[in-house]
Amino acid sequence: MKKCVILDADTVNPGDLSWDELSAITDLRVFNVYPSTSLDEVLECIGDAELVLLNKIPVNEAFLERLPKLEYIGVLATGYNVVDTAACKKRGVTVTNIPAYSTQSVAQMAVALLLELALHVGDHSNSVHHGDWANSKSFTYWKYPLFELANKRIGIYGFGRTGRATAQAMAGLGLEVVVADAHVKNKEVPYPIVSMDEFFSSCDVLSFHCPLTPETTGLVDAKAIEQMKDGVIIINTSRGPVLNEADVAAALKSGKIAACGVDVLSTEPPKHDNPMLSAPNTVITPHIAWAPIEARKRLIDITVNNVKAYLQGEAIHVVNP
Repeated sequence: MKKCVILDADTVNPGDLSWDELSAITDLRVFNVYPSTSLDEVLECIGDAELVLLNKIPVNEAFLERLPKLEYIGVLATGYNVVDTAACKKRGVTVTNIPAYSTQSVAQMAVALLLELALHVGDHSNSVHHGDWANSKSFTYWKYPLFELANKRIGIYGFGRTGRATAQAMAGLGLEVVVADAHVKNKEVPYPIVSMDEFFSSCDVLSFHCPLTPETTGLVDAKAIEQMKDGVIIINTSRGPVLNEADVAAALKSGKIAACGVDVLSTEPPKHDNPMLSAPNTVITPHIAWAPIEARKRLIDITVNNVKAYLQGEAIHVVNP
């Protein structure tokens, strides 16, 4: 039985799910180490294991060269930019990911962020609990401008599974959906496909659902923001570096961007001087769009199937073939 190590295990399973199915097919050890943990300690945890499952632990040449027995890395996420896949391929290490497990939960978060920016539900609830309604002279009050989403135009950048689910949900709220994605064909998309210029210049809301690539890193920068409507709203549930955070924060302070809702930042956890933390009209959640228990259960189920397939010599969901 091959040895398998899970590293930052509690990011997926803090105790409300089970690793038993993996224990049944591997000699399993589970650790809670994180990207901030020293490389020596991480390597000590791995030892002579052939299989490693991880989420955010970075894998590079220095990592690989000290693990000659390593043959498989299972990334416990859809995005796998933490792993140098080319270096793994050169060393014969198979890398897999977990596609499509969080489609609905991430779409749900995109909608939740936008609704919070439109109605400030959390802020108003806090206000009521602090006594503002009980002390009010009127039967009602609102502490922030409120607006409807219906008939506003939302641009969806990235039309994979999550982009599609988000578009469907947003259309259900009455928004006019347009799509920007160079990798889709007209017949595959039930919404208008627009150029990047039209995407940036015509939309009231921009929502990002793309992987992190050289093309998408810093996609939303000062130049792109200059093209946008005054008072645009930005939603990002993809990867933090899609936004140039300094440029976005500056535009939030100037009012060019009216509001921003993000579930991801360029560095996680963020540094205390991250400009998004002090930007006005910004809702930030701690990368939890993927974390509903149903999604994490699917993640573990797919992980088990990935490992089973690899052990049977028929690897699936390989990202470095």
